[in-house]
Amino acid sequence: MVARPLSRLRLAFPRAQYVPLIVFGLGVATNAAAQSAAEIQLPAVTVTGADVEQTATGPVQGFVAKRAATATKTDTPVMETPQSISVITQDRMTLQGAQSVQQAAGYTAGVTAGAFGPDNRGDSIKIRGTDSTQYLDGLLNAVGSYNNTRPDPYALERIEILRGPSGMLYGQGAIGGIVNQISKRPQPEAMREIGVSYGNHNRKQIQADLTGPIDEDGKWLYRVVALGRDSDSSVKYVDDDRYFIAPSLTWRPSAATSLTLLANFQKDNSGSMVGFFPWRGTLTSTPAGRIPQDFFVSEPDFDKYTARQSAVGYQFEHAFNDNVTVRQNLRYTHSEVDYRSIYTAGFNGAGHGWVPGSDTLLRRVMYQNQPTLKQFVVDTQGQFKFQTGPIRHTLLTGVDYQRSVLDARQGVGGTVAPIDVHNPVYGNFTPPTSTVNAPTSRGNQLGFYMQDQLEWERWLLMLGLRHDRSRASVDDTPSGSRDDSEMSKRFGLMYRSEAGLNPYLSYSESFQGLAGFNRANQAFKPLRGKQWEAGLKYQPPGENLTVTASVFDMTEKNRKVAGVVNGIADTVQVGEARTKGAELEALASVGNVDLVATYTFLDAKVAKGTPAEQGRQLASIPRHMASFWANYRFSVLGTPGFLAGAGVRYNGSSDDGTGNNGVPAVTLYDAVLAYDAGPVRLALNVTNLFDKQYVGTCLARGDCFFGTRRTVIGSVTYRF
Repeated sequence: MVARPLSRLRLAFPRAQYVPLIVFGLGVATNAAAQSAAEIQLPAVTVTGADVEQTATGPVQGFVAKRAATATKTDTPVMETPQSISVITQDRMTLQGAQSVQQAAGYTAGVTAGAFGPDNRGDSIKIRGTDSTQYLDGLLNAVGSYNNTRPDPYALERIEILRGPSGMLYGQGAIGGIVNQISKRPQPEAMREIGVSYGNHNRKQIQADLTGPIDEDGKWLYRVVALGRDSDSSVKYVDDDRYFIAPSLTWRPSAATSLTLLANFQKDNSGSMVGFFPWRGTLTSTPAGRIPQDFFVSEPDFDKYTARQSAVGYQFEHAFNDNVTVRQNLRYTHSEVDYRSIYTAGFNGAGHGWVPGSDTLLRRVMYQNQPTLKQFVVDTQGQFKFQTGPIRHTLLTGVDYQRSVLDARQGVGGTVAPIDVHNPVYGNFTPPTSTVNAPTSRGNQLGFYMQDQLEWERWLLMLGLRHDRSRASVDDTPSGSRDDSEMSKRFGLMYRSEAGLNPYLSYSESFQGLAGFNRANQAFKPLRGKQWEAGLKYQPPGENLTVTASVFDMTEKNRKVAGVVNGIADTVQVGEARTKGAELEALASVGNVDLVATYTFLDAKVAKGTPAEQGRQLASIPRHMASFWANYRFSVLGTPGFLAGAGVRYNGSSDDGTGNNGVPAVTLYDAVLAYDAGPVRLALNVTNLFDKQYVGTCLARGDCFFGTRRTVIGSVTYRF
């Protein structure tokens, strides 16, 4: 390496345009250069994003996150976690132009995202063929149906997807895994940006992200993330407006103590983007043609989906010494939804959603629900590091509690006439005549857990055990209450090789309470899941590249199916689903190139179920999925800062779980062009580049859902 004067010391940040770097000691180096530039000769130094030390919650340069906390609740290297986990960084979300969490997850192994298309009521993310549970900053963020606003990717530092059961750390939840969304938090280095964007469907958006120290000592840090959007959507008469602000404040009185206050307010104004259209007219054509994808089946003067949410909480951490640390995370959320919709009805009747004898008139039904959710969650942890002989331990003990109260008012009465799909005339309806209180639903969970991460030479062993007591009730009546007491176990074993090749084996469990009773007044038992997983994680020493390959066998028991109880047709819990599969995921940020490559095979079948379902692939789950994304940074006529990228997503064929209503395979393409130099970033993102028209999924009850059409968004960001 050629020696250069310190005054010419060059710091190269190939991805500094996306997330600011924190380089300590730069000021010292600059002063030294001013004093002795002529006397001191030092080797040239190049600093890249990969060289900046990462944390489990902080910013990441590029696509490759080295540390995560979702799988262990401790700051653990991804390569030393004996279970499949993917981290979607803010850099990646920004570059790919993700406008929702489910869109951001579209290039992730094992994930089926957006099966219901542009459904604005929630993010649809299935993991390994079944449902997932959504968390925000490690705390539960999803209760009931459509009661929480959808987090905006711009407000998130990263999204972590833990595949498989996770009951040992989080209590009851879906067997598929965890989608943990990590909020942006105050940073010690000042960074400020403001951006505007414009896209098809009259999309107009302005956003800002401001962070840095408040005082000279850096004991007080702040961050404000805000966004406002005024937009139409791909469906006529449906808006896609959003307003949110997320302020946060960090107090660091010493290196051992940190308290971060987090708050957010968000309001979404939208409407019915899904019409629950019948398979005839979506999968297949009618004599009059297919239902237009922009067709609005509801009524402009009645329809709305307005979600308003406020949340406040904190994250506290104190290290008594290098070996003992305590943490507590807490959040209270209040959300209100006004949901009014008119959608297709009568899937099982004559004409299967269509007016009998007509190929243009759809039958409709009216729905109105106004739920209010109050949610409180808290997680308290103690972390202890010690040794027993040659074995090093990281012992985590914790207790968490969550409580939710859901009230709602529902519409009564109202009528609505059929509507002509190809020549709609609106106004033929009578709104609900009144609203009534729905039964109040309450949920409580108290859990105690203990986890030990043991290290001996190159071996890692993880052991975990948890006990939960949970209660779900409707109107606080004995007949509407259910109490559960569950134990959840987990273990993982990994060998760390010198070559960066780490094989592992793991076992995990989950449970999820089911509300209600059968006709014999027997409370439904919780869904129970378990999974065995074996895999291989590879990271070449010194390279910003990771590869994860895994095979797994996952079983879910106590599924509800149709049966007979005491000689009467009823619901029984004898159903079982079993998913065997393999996954491959590769991530790289090397030089001027970022890469994502994934492949998923899912043999997700109903092991026990109704005769129509027995032995069939689970509904809407393809056997094969694959994706590939690549982007490259380059110069034009000696001017650096240009970037071009493209991706392809493949979802194999699926059906409704009974062998009917088969959905063909689909291949979709995305692209980005950007210029990023100095304080300005210009970008053009296109999703579904060729505007492929397709059906995302069909259900056994007879309704289908269109996939997301092409979106084009141009953006300008200024940093100062």
